[in-house]
Amino acid sequence: MNLRNFRILSAALLSAVLAMPAHAGNPVDTARDAVTVLRSLADIPEQGIPPRLYNDAAGIAVIPGLIKAGFVVGGRHGNGVLSIRDDSGAWSLPTFISVTGGSIGFQAGVQSIDLVLVFKTQRSISGIMNGKFTLGGDASVAAGPVGRTASAATDAQLTAEIYAYSRARGLFAGIALDGTVIEIDPKANADAYGSGAVPEGIFAGKVSQRPAPVVQFTDALEERTAEARQKGG
Repeated sequence: MNLRNFRILSAALLSAVLAMPAHAGNPVDTARDAVTVLRSLADIPEQGIPPRLYNDAAGIAVIPGLIKAGFVVGGRHGNGVLSIRDDSGAWSLPTFISVTGGSIGFQAGVQSIDLVLVFKTQRSISGIMNGKFTLGGDASVAAGPVGRTASAATDAQLTAEIYAYSRARGLFAGIALDGTVIEIDPKANADAYGSGAVPEGIFAGKVSQRPAPVVQFTDALEERTAEARQKGG
């Protein structure tokens, strides 16, 4: 393949990824897959999110099956859920979100990863609720430290507002996501919770229906953070 055709193919693939609709598939299935991702973290404590980050998190988003595609120029797109902590420290029902972005670097082909975002500040979450929110632009984002001992070793370095993790083929690691855009997915919220569902009402539990997977996602977050507290992160 000559360079011109290579560039054309790269641009076409990137356009296809970035043109994917903000909502895709069944949101209840998205929530169910997000629960699976959270529960899988319990199986890899030495390679997972440090307890310190769980304990300090203002919000956590899980985007299962994020599609990464590209040939030198790449893109990513996925759908997921975001829960926040209330004043008592309890986790809310999740609002549905979409994630879209591009990347440049040595890469080829298509890959599906599970993405976890840990939000340290309410400011970042408010930014998402107010419209399009760009990681690295509207808030600092960094590849998250991994493992039980990481928090003690990196306390002085945990200065980013958001930490990002990816899982592929069972491996869990930090990932760089500058330029990725997060948006609320109103159609998915309406499909899952009923007409008129908005993030503020969802976070407050004021919804007309609660599919089992969204409740299970909140429960799974409570389980992970309870484990983190026991470990003294």
